[in-house]
Amino acid sequence: MLISTELASNAELIVQLYPILVIAIAAFLDYRIGDPKNWLHPVQVMGSVIGQYQRVVLTHLKNPLSQKIAGIILAIGLIFCSGFTSWLAIKIFEVPQVPLIFRLIGQITLESFLLASCFAGRSLRDAAVDVLSPVQQNNIIEARQRLSYYVGRDTENLSASEIYRAVLETVTENATDGVMAPLFYALIGVILIPIGSVPFALAYKAASTLDSMIGYRELPYTHLGWFSAKLEDILTWFPCRLTVITIAMLSGKPRSVWQICQRDAIDDPSPNAGWSECAYAATLGVQLGGRNQYRGVVKFKPRLGDSINQITPAIIDRALRLTRWSFLIWLGLFSLGYGIIHLIPFWM
Repeated sequence: MLISTELASNAELIVQLYPILVIAIAAFLDYRIGDPKNWLHPVQVMGSVIGQYQRVVLTHLKNPLSQKIAGIILAIGLIFCSGFTSWLAIKIFEVPQVPLIFRLIGQITLESFLLASCFAGRSLRDAAVDVLSPVQQNNIIEARQRLSYYVGRDTENLSASEIYRAVLETVTENATDGVMAPLFYALIGVILIPIGSVPFALAYKAASTLDSMIGYRELPYTHLGWFSAKLEDILTWFPCRLTVITIAMLSGKPRSVWQICQRDAIDDPSPNAGWSECAYAATLGVQLGGRNQYRGVVKFKPRLGDSINQITPAIIDRALRLTRWSFLIWLGLFSLGYGIIHLIPFWM
């Protein structure tokens, strides 16, 4: 009887803590494991759906308005289905005949792995290492080839310094939509407990994937991807500004970082990517942007930050650590507040 009472008490404590446990375990899984190549990733499923849908639309619908409507249907449908499917999968574990403690273990395990798939911290670090390793071994050709897997610009003629800039731009732009914004929506999901962290994070991941695949101004995605691009901009706007503030605080010179962002980031065509990159550039004392080439066409991106320091592998490592610390700060502060609200009444 005593053992049964103790198990019930432990289960009740896990009920109180499990939303934060899920995010903490997911963060650990992303940090230690990342995205194993032989595992089916939710983004792969989303990408397959988007790919098949856009092929049908672009083949059969030639009218711009029809493509826009098709794009709206795709975005709303994929985002809703991503969130709802994950919510439904978690609810399957709520079988009354199974003891509460075992139900919670099953839910925590499933939610942790699903949520870990939304965080790209380890993936960004692995991508950076994958490109930087051959550069440091003086194998510039191999570095250019590897970089082409991660960026859209032409890489065939890039110098070592240009490769470093491309890697830093990639890890600082994706720090927001690949790491901090999914965490933001996971935390919002914790607040909305009936929905949960995973459906919110996966719904955002669907929006981000849509933007990555079809959110381009150029043909053939101009009309089909218009809604996805706008929606992702809106969903990322607030977590992006919170990320900029966090990076600025970590820099030790928040006023200077904010002023540089206000000076430079507003010139970037993206309402979020420029701010994210500029916050890191100002903190690290480097300059991003400038001349890039895409499919043989030269384009100039606005200069972000001041060229005080050279971009080096050590600078890129500092950027990755800034993202990691920002993630931990958000999670730590939220967990502290959550614990105060939920655990003090439990112990009283």
